[in-house]
Amino acid sequence: MSFQSSRCRSAGRPHDHGTAARAAAGVAALPRSGTASLVWPTRHTVRRVDERAEVRDFLIDRRGRVSPADAGLPAYGGNRRVSGLRREEVAMLAGLSVDYYTKVERGNLSGVSESALSGIARALNFDESDSEHLANLARRANTTRTRRSAPREPRLRSSIRQVLDAIEDAPAWVRNRRYDILATNGLGRALFVQAFADAAKPANLARFTLLDPAAKTFWRDWSRAATDTVAYLRTEAARSPDDEMISNLVGEFATRSAEFPRLWAKQDVRFHRTGSKSIHHPVVGDLDLDFEAMEFPSDPGMVLTVYTAEPHSPSADALRLLAAWSTEEASRGRAGAAIRGGATAARRPLEP
Repeated sequence: MSFQSSRCRSAGRPHDHGTAARAAAGVAALPRSGTASLVWPTRHTVRRVDERAEVRDFLIDRRGRVSPADAGLPAYGGNRRVSGLRREEVAMLAGLSVDYYTKVERGNLSGVSESALSGIARALNFDESDSEHLANLARRANTTRTRRSAPREPRLRSSIRQVLDAIEDAPAWVRNRRYDILATNGLGRALFVQAFADAAKPANLARFTLLDPAAKTFWRDWSRAATDTVAYLRTEAARSPDDEMISNLVGEFATRSAEFPRLWAKQDVRFHRTGSKSIHHPVVGDLDLDFEAMEFPSDPGMVLTVYTAEPHSPSADALRLLAAWSTEEASRGRAGAAIRGGATAARRPLEP
């Protein structure tokens, strides 16, 4: 996906001098269908998306990551002009003709078979997220171009809120594909209290991570958190190409975040299913948490994420302290008050 540079036409707004530079640097764009434009609320004119460029950039990037040794091939000669596999090597490993693979790598996925996609995934050592991403790109390329309505937003059912409320000793929250925070339990809101300070509603964890300066302190390894966030967004964008709000979100990041264009151009895709987070909370300090994310089968796109700490660890102690702080704030009528690093609530110790 590639953004084509365009001029800021928002009346009365200062020109974003970084936008043209980012576009010139080859910023990859959000996958969209046809020639539909990507727009976000400040009315910046946005770049059209070239779907073939998205396929091309993704496959060239992945081909460059696999060496002949990785693929079990002899590296003839010491003067290879490519860092990874040659096209003919990928074609051989995938069981395809060189002409056919070249056509695919140039972005033409029209009529491509599942067996061809599987062969390419095998040749390029794809993991599950890479394989699904390529399949989503192929599905979009082979879908008849008709104007479709935005996907239905799943409704937060009362039973889901009951599930959240039943989780008392671990932070838990429910999000959609755009990483809007749709609901939390008490510990979840206390953990992400800084994200709720954003005037934009609903609170969005991707926006917090990429645009809020507080995130660079909150995430102890901010670089990893930002890289993961962009990879998750690329995965969701290919899965839901008709979600205009994902388009808007990526367009916003492309024009407002200095780091986003570089991270988007890396072509990383990733599932957000399980892992670990290293956090510095403004009230309780450092937390090392594991998480599990579970999608509700009856509500596609709605995901419950629960964070836990290793028993008897400093992080488990910090979570108990966070629960006490959250209860105290609720009793004072400030359960929804967001804090920043220098806020009084963040500095005040718990009262006995």
